[in-house]
Amino acid sequence: MTNQIAIVLGIMIVAFIGGDLFMTGGETLLYLGKKFDDFLEWLAFWR
Repeated sequence: MTNQIAIVLGIMIVAFIGGDLFMTGGETLLYLGKKFDDFLEWLAFWR
């Protein structure tokens, strides 16, 4: 990964988080965090 790609990707992630916090108060991030936690529990079951 080049530096330019990493910078653009980082800016996109920060823009997504900022937009979510501005528009929904972070509900989408909370939802994704809960789903990721469920996924980790499911993944640990198969370990």
